[in-house]
Amino acid sequence: MFIDEVKVELTAGKGGNGIVAYRRELKIEKGGPYGGNGGAGGSIIFIGDKNLSTLLDLRYNRIIKGKDGENGRTKGMYGKCADDTYIRVPLGTTIFDDDTKLVIADITRDGQEAIICKGGRGGRGNMAFATGINKCPDFAEKGEPGEHRYIRCELKVLADCGLVGFPSVGKSTLISAVSAARPKIAAYHFTTLNPNLGMVEVPDGRSFVMADLPGIIEGASQGAGLGLQFLRHIERCRVIVHVIDMAGVDGRDPYQDYLTINQELKEYKMNLSLRPQIVVANKMDLPEAKENLQRFKELLPEVDILPISALTKEHLNELLYKIADLLAVTPDFSLVEADEINEVVTYKFEEEEKPFKIRRDSDGLFVVEGEKLKKLFDMTNIENDSAMRRFARQLRTMGVDDELRRLGVKNGDIVKIFSYAFEFID
Repeated sequence: MFIDEVKVELTAGKGGNGIVAYRRELKIEKGGPYGGNGGAGGSIIFIGDKNLSTLLDLRYNRIIKGKDGENGRTKGMYGKCADDTYIRVPLGTTIFDDDTKLVIADITRDGQEAIICKGGRGGRGNMAFATGINKCPDFAEKGEPGEHRYIRCELKVLADCGLVGFPSVGKSTLISAVSAARPKIAAYHFTTLNPNLGMVEVPDGRSFVMADLPGIIEGASQGAGLGLQFLRHIERCRVIVHVIDMAGVDGRDPYQDYLTINQELKEYKMNLSLRPQIVVANKMDLPEAKENLQRFKELLPEVDILPISALTKEHLNELLYKIADLLAVTPDFSLVEADEINEVVTYKFEEEEKPFKIRRDSDGLFVVEGEKLKKLFDMTNIENDSAMRRFARQLRTMGVDDELRRLGVKNGDIVKIFSYAFEFID
């Protein structure tokens, strides 16, 4: 089964907790803290695999969780870091953040790795918090949660040139005639439901990869027919081979077909109509084709059209030379829109944005929120008084106390920080 798009929920591994421990060896007075740090959680890494051709595995594994790091140990020993989780995907897979719609990675090489979700760092044991003032801390950090994100994987076939055109114009016959690809061929529309790839050898020794893309119809750029499902596969093609049924089988008008397909390419993102295009008049072995070709040239005299017959293999070598020559001078195109990538950051002095936000809910409670604050809260053992005092100092340093006073908090008011609610005492 050919699957070229799938959404997945990823959660990287949590870091191991630091521990509270003390030295208790014989003849060592005032042993002091001895708790080690936790190990780092495992990251989720996508890796390109040239032996895969579909995202089928991900379709049945839509929730992926990384491994957690081990907790710290006594005698100052670190916990073991968790192994990373590797997800193999076919070459040509583009990974998007499903929330921001931005591109995270584009995997095009065998063995290429991309860290999609980073594992959390291990929490520090009480040995790490010892200072000249607090020589024997009785608290430790919990491990940092791993990154969590929803992603969308899109597979765009890796091909140098792509065959486009209406259904049943002879694209499958053409690719089977010039390569070892053997797509299903039949006299009805939408015979080809999946892209087919073939390695084409030019008589002079050059070679390139050709893709037979499922038929495009009017409205494809808005999702009609197999439209959006397979238009994306043209994005990686540097040269487009536009195949036209010049015999007008099924009563089609070659001129109108040419205009319709180019309009769909133009309306699709990244303006595919600007890419180099070779127009091919197929089925020239049929009697109606010559008359239609003459009319086509009269209506579009500026278009250079190459007449061929995929069935009888007439002029196929001429087509292959033309494709190879055009590929030699055509650079790669950007595979993402300008609004799908992060903008270049220019560093300059700016006032740092507050790492928290405070709002008042319908019950009158002051609610403190923030991503950085959430990380500190998750790594704090709220059952330990010393750990909570340290957390309170961190809040004060961040300016939470001052902001609450500015917003009118009074002694006895309830302040909620995530799942923890406390009474404010000034």
